[in-house]
Amino acid sequence: MKRVMLIGILSTGLFIAGCSDSGKKQAFEVPFDGKMEHVHGIGYAGKDNGLHFASHTGLKIYRDGEWLETSKNHNDYMGFNAVDDGFYTSGHPGEDSDLPNPIGIQRSADGGKSLDEIDFAGETDFHGMAVGFSSHDIFLMNPQKNSKLDQGFYRSVDNGDTWDEAAGAGLAGELLHLAIHPSDSNWVAAATSNGIYLSEDAGERFELISGDGTGTSVYFDEENLYFASFTSSPEMTKYTLSDASKEKVELPEINEDGPVYIAKNPQEEKVFAIYTIKGQAFISKDGMKSWEQILDNGHVIN
Repeated sequence: MKRVMLIGILSTGLFIAGCSDSGKKQAFEVPFDGKMEHVHGIGYAGKDNGLHFASHTGLKIYRDGEWLETSKNHNDYMGFNAVDDGFYTSGHPGEDSDLPNPIGIQRSADGGKSLDEIDFAGETDFHGMAVGFSSHDIFLMNPQKNSKLDQGFYRSVDNGDTWDEAAGAGLAGELLHLAIHPSDSNWVAAATSNGIYLSEDAGERFELISGDGTGTSVYFDEENLYFASFTSSPEMTKYTLSDASKEKVELPEINEDGPVYIAKNPQEEKVFAIYTIKGQAFISKDGMKSWEQILDNGHVIN
């Protein structure tokens, strides 16, 4: 009887230990304290209140004052766009991935644990891609001809089932960033080496709305376009869509640097974030009146 009880206790202990080890192995988000490189997008993906950074080695997440990273799917994410239930992305597979290279357009609705192919896996890496936060409409620049698209601008309103070409008339300079309105995909913005451009007809024609220096970033919320540019110093502007009025935004002291990605927390109206050319990141909790630094030259700040 004692032997049976002992075996039972040992078996239970082993079962508990096994669950514990398995639980540790299955943890998808783990603490991160290091440096991230080659960030190609930021955003509040889904509804978990985390600011996601699409880095060369997978997702890094800043949530509730803590830094995390994913324990798998260390893909090199390009064309990263946060949406209301996750994110869309392109890029290249990580060493732990069985995805084709390049990964085409992929979508995740579970924080990056799994990816579902939209189109072009094994064909194209889309750096210039924008996705509507709530509409999920896709606007992109196809860098070279693939099996479905010629080189140029295209839009899909049915999650990649069909693609309509957009003329992109009026755009000039090297394309650096694209953005599409969260719900009305007639509004498309582009940042180029010539400035900031805005389209009201789904990318058929663009109008230069700011020619002051190089445009570095564009971002829409429902009422406004936020854009950043650089001349001798960085500038950020809020452009109201209803009346085309402009208002300068107060940036942190970043000197010879500038925002390349802008994000807003859809669940907290006054929370914004920026990521800069030199790998700095800042969060504002008061509508961009003041900023807290959370990343310095790629190194996290805890």
